[in-house]
Amino acid sequence: MNVADLVHGVRLTPTQRRIARSLVDQGAHAAHLTASEVAELAQVSQPSVTRFAMALGYDGYPALRRRLRELTADSTDAVEPAANDLQLAVRGEIANLTRLADQLLDPSPITQAAQVLTGSRPLPVLGLRAAAPIASYFGYFAAKIHPDVRPLTEGGSMLADRLEQAREAGATALLAVVLPRYPRESVEALRLARELGLTTVVITDSKLSPVGEVADLTLPAAVGSDLVFDLHTAPMVLTMVVLQAMTDADPGQTQRRLEDFETTAARRGVFVD
Repeated sequence: MNVADLVHGVRLTPTQRRIARSLVDQGAHAAHLTASEVAELAQVSQPSVTRFAMALGYDGYPALRRRLRELTADSTDAVEPAANDLQLAVRGEIANLTRLADQLLDPSPITQAAQVLTGSRPLPVLGLRAAAPIASYFGYFAAKIHPDVRPLTEGGSMLADRLEQAREAGATALLAVVLPRYPRESVEALRLARELGLTTVVITDSKLSPVGEVADLTLPAAVGSDLVFDLHTAPMVLTMVVLQAMTDADPGQTQRRLEDFETTAARRGVFVD
């Protein structure tokens, strides 16, 4: 076990992850660093180092350093080199995908979500801040099988306007991607959506997510937290699983729209063969 093992699976802030990476980069020497030296290496404040140690479950940095020294002593007996922090991050994502695959043993929540979303015209898709690229990615492909997909990737006062406009245009459901750190605007938008009578389907990192109480249907997919910034592999995959279920919910319509798109793309020379 090493520093990377200690932080694996622990929810850390970006500053705390920078501290973790600094310690990992120091290897065995990390066990001999003072809190001020760690702060200088990571370019953070000394209190941030203390909070980092407490986030890992220690009373303070001295307790964490003692543990690091124990690990350094134990490592002298290791036969195989420990995985580095980058390897652990990727392995963590593999584990997240495995958990997602296990969840799909019961596909009924996905099927239910697909039926709700397929029937909403237009279909607003909410994703703010870190979730914006996922909402846009889903929206790009969903538009090939759904006649009116409306990605909502910017907050502000216009967000409420767009939700109300979607409802007036006939929307009956909202798909939202809400990931840590959970934007307040996303939660408020979900509350408004429910007030407007929209059925809310939310992809988030856990059923214990703060948005669970304002979601009609919660679809969890774990987020990786082993690097400075979160890894969203499982949530991205889950959105495409939902999209696949949407195509299965109306295969005839899906096939027609896909064929129409291919015909149009070929005529316009959209893609290079």
